[in-house]
Amino acid sequence: MRVLLVGLAVLCSLVLGGGAQASAAERVELGGGSGLVLTQDGRETLCSLTVIGADTAGRTIGLTAGHCGRVGDTVASESDSAAGDVGSVVAVLPAYDTAIIQFDAERVAPVASVGSTTITAVGDPARLAETVCKQGRTTGATCGVSYGDILNSQQVFAQVCVNAGDSGAPVVRGTSVVGMVNAYLVAPCIGPAVVTDLVSILRAIDESGGPGAGLRLTA
Repeated sequence: MRVLLVGLAVLCSLVLGGGAQASAAERVELGGGSGLVLTQDGRETLCSLTVIGADTAGRTIGLTAGHCGRVGDTVASESDSAAGDVGSVVAVLPAYDTAIIQFDAERVAPVASVGSTTITAVGDPARLAETVCKQGRTTGATCGVSYGDILNSQQVFAQVCVNAGDSGAPVVRGTSVVGMVNAYLVAPCIGPAVVTDLVSILRAIDESGGPGAGLRLTA
C-alpha cells in the first residue's frame, strides 16, 4: 500500500509540475501590426503596435501612437484578451505622437511577422513615389504610393488605407519599418495617411534617455 501511495504521489507531482511548466511557457505573441487594448479609468482604446524590441536596459519595449493612451494605461493584446494586461504605457512623446510601452518580458513573445507583414529592420523614411505598406488592426495590410516628406516635418504622406484603430500601425518598405501611422487626411481610406518617420522617433527616444533608449528589434 505504501509503495502504491508513493507512486501516486510521484505521478501527481509530475502531472501538476508539467502543467505549471506549460502555463509558465505560454506567452502572448506581439509584433508590428498587432492589435492593442489600452485602458485607464474605464476608458478603452484600440490601436496598433508599431514595433517591439529591447532597449539598452534590457526592457521589452513597444511603440504605438501617442494619442492612443496616457502614461499609466494598462496594455493588453486584442487577440489574446484572456491573458490580461501584459504591459503599460511608461512615457509619451507629444511632439512625435508616440507612446512608449514597457511589456512584461515573461508574458510577451516578440514576433517578426503579423499577417502578411514581416519586420526585420528599421529603414530610412519613405521617399516620393516609393511603394509602402502598412499593417493595422482595423484594415489589415494595405499598400500605396508615398508622397514623401513634402512639408519637411518628419512626417510622410502615403496613399495607404487607414481607419480608426490603425493608429500606431507600422509602415514598411519591404521588411524594413519606415514609419508609424498617426492620422489620415480628409476621410478614412480616401485621404492619405500621415506617417511619422521612425528614425526621428527613435532619435527622440534616445535623446530622452528613458525607457526605450537604444531600442533594437528583437524579432
